[in-house]
Amino acid sequence: MTTQAVHIVGMQFSTFVRSVQLCCEEKGIPYTIGSEFNGQLIKPGAPELFALHPFGKIPVLVHGDRQLIETASICRYLDAAFAGPALQPEEPWLRAQVDQWTALLALYIDQVIVRSYLLEFVFPKGNDGSVRQEVADAARPELTRILTLLDDQLAEGTYLVGDTFTIADAIAAPMLDYLSGLPAAEGFLVDLPRLVAYVDRLRKRPSAARVLVAPTFR
Repeated sequence: MTTQAVHIVGMQFSTFVRSVQLCCEEKGIPYTIGSEFNGQLIKPGAPELFALHPFGKIPVLVHGDRQLIETASICRYLDAAFAGPALQPEEPWLRAQVDQWTALLALYIDQVIVRSYLLEFVFPKGNDGSVRQEVADAARPELTRILTLLDDQLAEGTYLVGDTFTIADAIAAPMLDYLSGLPAAEGFLVDLPRLVAYVDRLRKRPSAARVLVAPTFR
């Protein structure tokens, strides 16, 4: 097991950056976070970012002289390389379930909650800088379906896979925290008590107090 600190390249308001940060907090891994790497400011879309990630995405994990990309891979590496509470079950079927939900969240659920809905409110693209309500309304049916899917999954345990916090929960927490804090989304959650209780449970974890903070968009 290693004890060397890691650096998370990315802006702290990013949901995926926050997922990696949650894993570090849960395991007690020393880390720094920010858009700097080797003395350079890594801006979105900049060549320096594409040199770290072929698709120009964040986060990027820097550990010594190594760099690792893609949130799920980063979280699995942190869990395996560092001591601390396990974020993946040992039993093969349960571990596969965690992998399954991690993939669903990162590939599909993020697209619906964050890309199709939340970002319309965070970075409005209307002509006068206003929210394009027709875009938000178009996302509502799929958002409702996705949130119901998560609520149904929580009938089986207090977390997404059983009763222990895992990587899947680290991926889910930031996006659901943002959504739950959006007044326009209140109507989505009123009939989903398990999901509401789950978000509250996530927010009460000690790691959340240091990660799920008010964002600074800079």
